[in-house]
Amino acid sequence: MPYVNIKITREGATAQQKAALIRGATDLLVDVLGKNPATTIVVIEEVDTDSWGIGGETVTERRKGV
Repeated sequence: MPYVNIKITREGATAQQKAALIRGATDLLVDVLGKNPATTIVVIEEVDTDSWGIGGETVTERRKGV
């Protein structure tokens, strides 16, 4: 029973985009590893940019510098 956890920043991914991610991850496990899609679990977690850090600073801070 595969379990996939996708983490993205909370910036307005639509329900359709999330559904496409779930389908795509499931299809990948079916195609590459022959897993059963009925027992494949995909969870999408959305994280605030203030709670996601890269290189010692938050994504919010990094994007202000761009």
